[in-house]
Amino acid sequence: MTASAKATTARVIEGKAKPRGTFPHYKRAGDFIFVSGTSSRRPDNSFVGVEVDAMGATNLDIAAQTRAVIDNIGDILKEAGADLSDVVEVSSYLVNMNDFGGYNRVYSEYFNEDGPARTTVAVHQLPHPHLLIEIKAVAYKPLGDH
Repeated sequence: MTASAKATTARVIEGKAKPRGTFPHYKRAGDFIFVSGTSSRRPDNSFVGVEVDAMGATNLDIAAQTRAVIDNIGDILKEAGADLSDVVEVSSYLVNMNDFGGYNRVYSEYFNEDGPARTTVAVHQLPHPHLLIEIKAVAYKPLGDH
């Protein structure tokens, strides 16, 4: 194994929502790219899939949030020299398993049975009350395959 294959790099990507903590958007370790938990948060700290009406009632859309999360992961992977077709494992966190159907329908627009291994679990809450979903991913993209 060459020295460069052992190297690790981490990046916070300009123009993406800044991580809410001291961690990168992704970390590359040799041929693997680890994408940190990603949400539907925009760089201005608003969220895709959230509507608040004049009375303050909130409507949260699992399909819109799932699409935004997977698109955000795709953007992060692009910065790392990879894309969604390189994803080999996905871990999804849903606040409510009643959202599983909507999440699964959108997920299936991006991946099929030949796609990444996947785990989906319910969690008590995520870092903001408007978040219904967070996903982390692992991609395999050999160095030099750019």
